[in-house]
Formats: sequence, C-alpha cells, structure tokens
Amino acid sequence: MNYIIRKLKKSEYNLLEVFLYEAIFIPDGEICPPRTVIEQPELRVYIENFGQAKGDMALVAEINNKIVGAVWVRIMNDYGHIDDATPSFAISMYKEYRGFGIGTAMMKEMISLLSAEGYRQASLSVQKGNYAVKMYQKIGFTIIDENEQEYIMVVDLKN
Repeated sequence: MNYIIRKLKKSEYNLLEVFLYEAIFIPDGEICPPRTVIEQPELRVYIENFGQAKGDMALVAEINNKIVGAVWVRIMNDYGHIDDATPSFAISMYKEYRGFGIGTAMMKEMISLLSAEGYRQASLSVQKGNYAVKMYQKIGFTIIDENEQEYIMVVDLKN
C-alpha cells in the first residue's frame, strides 16, 4: 500500500476531531459511543486549540490524496500525562487502513521529530485490551504504570 506521511496543515486541524473519535478503543462486542463523546473535557484536551501551544505537532498518512490516519502530540494533562515537559501521543487510523504498518511508520516519524526537537521522552495511555500495545512496545515504548483498564507507556527519546 503506497502512502505518504506529512505534517498536518493548519487548514486541516479540524480533522483531529474525526481522528480523535477514531482513536477511541472499542472492545469486541461493545457498542460504539456517539460522536458527541469527544465533547467531554477529558477528550477535548487532545484537540482543543491545537497548534497554539508549544509542542503541538501532528502528522498524517495520506493515500491517493485521502488522509487515512493521524498521529499527534501535545503537552497536556491527559490519561498518559507524565509531567509538563513530556508530550503525550494520540494516534488513529480509519479501520480499513489498520494492519498495514502505516500507524507504526507514523509513530516512528513522530518519535524522530520529537527527538530532533530535544524532548527527552514521550508518553501515551492505552487500554490493556488494545491490539496496539504490542506495536507500541515494538517501537520502544515501555509500561511505567497501569490502572485497572490502561497502561501508561513511555518512550525514551534521548538516543
């Protein structure tokens, strides 16, 4: 599958709402929440006023001029918050484009960007049942904490 990874343009920031919804992990057999779920404050923090704070960065994957996935980071008090110097990841792909390595490529590209910007680490939160846990571990994330439902994972960017 041919794709390109590029920076999200300012005129496309509204797409982060779509990909925020797509990022919600729905276990098999569970009903998808309504799209309005992204209006909850604990989810709005991922996209509200994106691009206005230091550390806001986003990449997208594009196939035949269609954006099919996004990865973005920002320093925020989210589920994966470590400290005020550590950007947190969010990533999602449209379902039909999952499993082709595109998400892994986007994550690696964002890790390179964060490292080049001088960040020491980045974090994320992931549901324990999410298949992406293994992908995160393969690209260098380690579990540093957990609760009943989620792992908090960190990747070292210093090397």
